[in-house]
Amino acid sequence: MTNPTAGSAGNQLAQGFKPRHVTMLSIAGVIGAGLFVGSGHAIAAAGPAAIVAYALAGTLVVLVMRMLGEMAVASPDTGSFSTYADRAIGHWAGFTIGWLYWWFWVLVIPIEAIAAGVVLNNWFPHIEPWFFALAMTVALTATNLFSVAKYGEFEFWFAMLKVIAIVAFIGLGAFALAGALPDRQVSGLSQLMATHGGFMPNGWTAIIGALLTTMFSYLGTEAVTIAASESSDPARNIAKATRSVIWRISVFYLLSIFVIISVVPWNDPLLPVQGSYQRALEIMHIPYAKFLVDMVVLVAVASCLNSSIYISSRMLFSLAKRGDAPAAIGRTSNVGVPRAAVVGSTLIGMLTTIVNYFAPAEVFGFLLASSGSIALLVYLAIAFSQLRMRAVLEKQNQAIAFKMWLYPYLTWAVIGFIIFALGVMFVMPQHRLEVSLTIGLALVILLIGVVNQRRHKPVPALAQA
Repeated sequence: MTNPTAGSAGNQLAQGFKPRHVTMLSIAGVIGAGLFVGSGHAIAAAGPAAIVAYALAGTLVVLVMRMLGEMAVASPDTGSFSTYADRAIGHWAGFTIGWLYWWFWVLVIPIEAIAAGVVLNNWFPHIEPWFFALAMTVALTATNLFSVAKYGEFEFWFAMLKVIAIVAFIGLGAFALAGALPDRQVSGLSQLMATHGGFMPNGWTAIIGALLTTMFSYLGTEAVTIAASESSDPARNIAKATRSVIWRISVFYLLSIFVIISVVPWNDPLLPVQGSYQRALEIMHIPYAKFLVDMVVLVAVASCLNSSIYISSRMLFSLAKRGDAPAAIGRTSNVGVPRAAVVGSTLIGMLTTIVNYFAPAEVFGFLLASSGSIALLVYLAIAFSQLRMRAVLEKQNQAIAFKMWLYPYLTWAVIGFIIFALGVMFVMPQHRLEVSLTIGLALVILLIGVVNQRRHKPVPALAQA
């Protein structure tokens, strides 16, 4: 990647991210309301064993990030895994996974905008939520249009606030469990195993079912490889971000969930309604719990909305660069921003927001369900891409600076687990629609990709790269 500093438009992205931007993005950039609120649904479904779902999903993410890191260090690209699937598996794979991923993040735009609107409407009830949702979307789109450095600066402080909030929550939980908070008694560790049906009250299938919720919380971790390609030292930043994934998941996700299931009974009827963080703070008798969580959630959804605009625009830009989207989308401004990709992705996101407010609820629910299993399909594509790319690099005797552990055994283990998880979800009535719609959408995009490939200029084969 070059750094365009001239005053004319082109087709190259700027290298505007500073190391601290990439570092903070890798730590907490895509932690959204899924952790602060949505985790309550996973716990209500699987009981205390929800932590197993988070651990399984976290392990999967660590392994996938290691595979992606291997490819990204060797060849940094704003299209990331979509580009690697294009080169390693075939154009149809890069086309399909790229558009699926773009669709997921376009749908995140209305989800986060609506969540922000609801929070602000609670504070200012005389103003409709849709106005706040629209205003925040427009404001954050503007920050994405100016320069990547502006986006990076916003995300740096958004992520910093989320880190402070999570660490403070874990600290309060530790004090409560140790009995150090005066007049604030909590049930503690005994309720994990001995009460309310034990550790796994709804069986192991509930853990697999909770994977959909947990995967939604984790999805976006891989986006740091997209962002790092717009930094001055992408290979070093990608390797550093990939290594940080293990402790980040252990601290922010697993410790948070452990505190929650130790403080809040899994069958507490208010858990899925109020959200996990708020309910835990209320049981610990922390004053102004709802307001505090609303503040954190507002920061989290603003951050996730900001990131969804950025990620969807970069994936659309990459698709355009490869001839899989209109050529005009593949051009950048004089500061290296793909403004057409930003505006195009945001407009589709706004359209789905309008659908949510003014069309029957089933319509938006149908659209949302179509993205339910995209995370697993993306991870499956990454695994197959790494399997193929590593084999070719080794055949060519090329040095590999950042390697996947225990290749190819762990890669095959990831592939097997994802296929198993999708199969289990498909036979579970409550998740069958999500899996079916996602696979159906993938097949439709694949068909379009096959047709498009007839006029697509071939990308140089991986063996020749």
